[in-house]
Amino acid sequence: MSHTAHIRSHRKPRRSASNIAMRAGVASGVLGTLAVATAAGSANAAEPVTQTLELPVFTGDLAAQVAQSAQATQQAAANYQLEAERDAAAAAAAKEAKKDLAAAKKAEAKKKAEEARVAAAEAASRNAERTTLATSANGSSSTSTSTATGSAAAVIAFVKAQIGDAYVSGGTGPNSWDCSGLVQAAFRQVGIDLPRVSQDQSTRGTQVSLSNLQPGDILYWGSAGSAYHVAVYVGDGMFVGAQNPSTGVVERPLSYDPPTGAVRVL
Repeated sequence: MSHTAHIRSHRKPRRSASNIAMRAGVASGVLGTLAVATAAGSANAAEPVTQTLELPVFTGDLAAQVAQSAQATQQAAANYQLEAERDAAAAAAAKEAKKDLAAAKKAEAKKKAEEARVAAAEAASRNAERTTLATSANGSSSTSTSTATGSAAAVIAFVKAQIGDAYVSGGTGPNSWDCSGLVQAAFRQVGIDLPRVSQDQSTRGTQVSLSNLQPGDILYWGSAGSAYHVAVYVGDGMFVGAQNPSTGVVERPLSYDPPTGAVRVL
């Protein structure tokens, strides 16, 4: 017997074949599970993820609404453009009107200044003639004081015969007269047909200066063509006329109511 037969061996006991096989099976199973999990993870990681987006589908109504909206936008833009053009035109017109108004005011001021100058000259001329008439009424004038003859004498005789008759607007005799009715009737006595109203009588015949009157001349008050009163000059600085409702037909000196002008038809 060996001297070592009673000494325990330090080697680990051999595992039985069945234990080894079982452990190998478990290990194999674990490794297999890990392999499957890894393969699955790799497969999931390698496969790309695809997401599907569904785009809206335009229906017929929605398309019509979009078209109408576009059309409305275009119309609004056109309206804005038209409004801008109108505003520009209005501003230009206002500017032009302002210029025209300024020019018109300037022309009107110039016209009024000229009218004032002419009126002042005419007033000075009338004042000079009236001074001459007043002097004539006092017996020292160049106005004719000769006795009327012929047609002038007949006219003067007629108007003097009506002194004292009433004044009636529109009167043409035989006992009431207005100023132009009396003058018309007087000249009708010598075959001269005068217009009916003062305005027209003041433009008949020839215009004569108040400083060169002759018996039978027609005197008028106002301007030629728009006279408001007429009478007949009878000589010696006197006239006869249907003056107004208060006086009727009267004879007065020229200084009583100096006339504006005179016409000669005889």
